[in-house]
Amino acid sequence: MHSRNHWGGSFEMSNSGEEVNKEKNDEWDRAALLERYHPESQDLDETLQSWVLERVEKSKKKSYVDFGCIVMSHKALKWIFGSIFMAFLLIALPIIITKSLPKHHSPPTPPDNYTLALHKALLFFNAQKSGKLEKSNGIAWRGNSGIEDGNDTDVKGGLVGGYYDAGDNTKFHFPMSFAMTMLSWSVLEYKDKYMGMNEYHHTRELIKWGTDYLLLTFNTSATKINKIYAQVGGNLNGSTTPDDHYCWQRPEDMDYPRHTISIFQGADLAGEMAAALASASIVFQDQPTYSNKLIKAAQTVFDFARDSGKRKPYSRGEPYIEPFYNSTGYYDEYMWGAAWLYYATGNTSYISLATNPSIFKNSKAYFLTPQFTVFSWDNKLPAAMLLLTRFRMFLNPGYPYEDMLKMYHNVTTLTMCSYLQHFRVFNRTKGGLIQFNNGQPQSLQYVANAAFLASLFADYMQGVGVPGWYCGSTYFPLSALKTFATSQVDYILGKNPMKMSYIVGFGNKFPRHVHHRGASIPNDHQHHSCTGGWKWRDTSNPNPNTITGAMVGGPDRFDQFHDSRKNYNFTEPTLAGNAGIVAALISLTTTTGSSGVDRNTIFSAIPPLGPQNPPPPPPWKPIKT
Repeated sequence: MHSRNHWGGSFEMSNSGEEVNKEKNDEWDRAALLERYHPESQDLDETLQSWVLERVEKSKKKSYVDFGCIVMSHKALKWIFGSIFMAFLLIALPIIITKSLPKHHSPPTPPDNYTLALHKALLFFNAQKSGKLEKSNGIAWRGNSGIEDGNDTDVKGGLVGGYYDAGDNTKFHFPMSFAMTMLSWSVLEYKDKYMGMNEYHHTRELIKWGTDYLLLTFNTSATKINKIYAQVGGNLNGSTTPDDHYCWQRPEDMDYPRHTISIFQGADLAGEMAAALASASIVFQDQPTYSNKLIKAAQTVFDFARDSGKRKPYSRGEPYIEPFYNSTGYYDEYMWGAAWLYYATGNTSYISLATNPSIFKNSKAYFLTPQFTVFSWDNKLPAAMLLLTRFRMFLNPGYPYEDMLKMYHNVTTLTMCSYLQHFRVFNRTKGGLIQFNNGQPQSLQYVANAAFLASLFADYMQGVGVPGWYCGSTYFPLSALKTFATSQVDYILGKNPMKMSYIVGFGNKFPRHVHHRGASIPNDHQHHSCTGGWKWRDTSNPNPNTITGAMVGGPDRFDQFHDSRKNYNFTEPTLAGNAGIVAALISLTTTTGSSGVDRNTIFSAIPPLGPQNPPPPPPWKPIKT
């Protein structure tokens, strides 16, 4: 039907040798073949031409992948996946291998001597506990004691609890309160260090054991009180009546009458108790109910201290107190207690009192005599002024407190100058121990307190970026204070001519005949009578029980120490002394990696301090002539 093949060739097969080979034809451009062998094909319709040419174009196109939002060639896709695979090999695979290998942690930094000694020094307070002890108290040779204490008072349940003061079984509330204030202060300044050493909760428990007892010593439910229980037990000098000194008995064996001493005047005791309760209220601010209870009690007992009819040293005329913890004044406790109450409450009436020029004057701090720079259970002036200097350094409240705060700051710097050997204000032993008590016995408690103040002031300066201070025209870097503090504490820990540690249980050589009733009598579950314990007092054998952490009285001014149980000046520890060495040790340790003080916690109750301007001058009046 068709006279010719419209698709480019004849229907007939040709055997001619001139016939083009089929394979070769496949290699030629079909459009060219059409023109060569069928010239008439040039007039093919456009549909046919487009079909022929389109097939050629399709054969030259690349392959693509359509992802919907992006289209890319197979070659590009291969490069991308190849790059990802190489990145996995170079980056991810080594990380996976590293994570899967066994981990070898570097060993922790070994604790320094200050940390090791601090763990032990805190245990002394566990050994001194009175009352019903917890099973977790940790002192195997101690048990319940003083269960009948306070049965001669109107306190429901008596005065059970608290701490025995030293090697005897008396509970002196004045130094006990001071010890609790010191522990609280150290926790507020160095909380991170305590936590890093895993001693934070332990120290808080020790503080609470003391403050729970202090809350029993006056009527905390009243807004005004007229009486404070100042002491449980004690003795009269030279007495042969069974009492805490005449008898040598373990606290668990006490069977003699223990009288309670009540006072109706005593601004010093009340002021120190207020400081202890107020400082502890900040420590326990995470327990609002207990913290508020402490604050209310602190305010009540401080009102007692400020009552004009109560302004007399608590020990005056008290034969059971005066020979042992005689107070020389109470204006230092006014400044000390008011400062702590301000920090605990934010009530400006307390800071106004603490910075009242009459307090400074009546405390005789302006005399600047060496005796007023010695911080102790009796003299709080150096510590109170340092505590208020902290307020100026960190918060800078300005008017109306600036003048007195600046005065306190200046006196504090002079106190620090007096500690330096450069000025020779205090003598030193040949072994380097500073003599704050003029060569008298039991010197270590004063040394420990001064080491704490010096180290703390250095940390205050570091906290505000001040590298040092001036003593007159001589400049000293803050490291001079740290050097002083470490030299004194190192002496206590064994760097002394006797090569002896004066903290029991620390080091290889330490006192073995500590003047301490409970430590010197065997825990043999037998009752030892009042005079039956004398054989343990008088024996030359070492104590059967180690009172770990007790800092003893210390050496004499010639660096000599007599390890004798009968010589209490050398071998008796005290609550106040141990509180001081705990504070000094925590300020110096660097084991935890934490350095410096907690700037803010102690000020948490103080409201924001806005700018205050002095009052305007009085209106001008003409001068009468």
